[in-house]
Amino acid sequence: MHKQEQLKGLYAITRPHPEGFDALLKQVADALIGGTRIVQYRDKQPGGVRRKSEGAALLALCHEHDALLIINDDADLTRAIGADGVHVGKQDGDIASVRATVGSDAVIGISCYNRLALAAAAQNAGADYVAFGRFFPSLTKPDAVQADIELLDEAKRNLRIPVVAIGGITPENGATLIQAGADMLAVINGIFGAPDIAARCRRFRQLFDSSERPPS
Repeated sequence: MHKQEQLKGLYAITRPHPEGFDALLKQVADALIGGTRIVQYRDKQPGGVRRKSEGAALLALCHEHDALLIINDDADLTRAIGADGVHVGKQDGDIASVRATVGSDAVIGISCYNRLALAAAAQNAGADYVAFGRFFPSLTKPDAVQADIELLDEAKRNLRIPVVAIGGITPENGATLIQAGADMLAVINGIFGAPDIAARCRRFRQLFDSSERPPS
């Protein structure tokens, strides 16, 4: 299956674990067992050698489960370990330069916040998916801009590439986003803050199995 065809379903974004990387790796394994299809390695701490080692371990684990590994904001690391793709924000370099670094086969995702015009420009520049949010109050980014659910419907009617929803998503509110047009739900605390990560991911996975998007 082509990487772009895998851009659907539950999208887990990692956070550093207070007990270290082995504990994080176990959490990601549980998320994959529960049905996560895409994992984003998000670590803002310095340490190039450490990040390369951790990224490579996560990549191997994801591929064991036929899942994708996306690297947050680091095209060089993406290329160095052969990760499946990179996710960048509006301040992290233009898409052409990112593409030149990661290569033609890598997935490039772009944060578009609450701006459809930014998403359209990203699509035209060669992005493989766009992300909107936050949609609900977020513990990770409490000050992130608010996006309205209607934006997802508008995006699906105007864009050709998959759409990610992010921000305070839970199994209780996620179905609304899928029905509005989200192809992927990106979740941090809603997964890695759960007492049973695999069970939580199965609940998220059920949203995709049971939701039927109304005709456009």
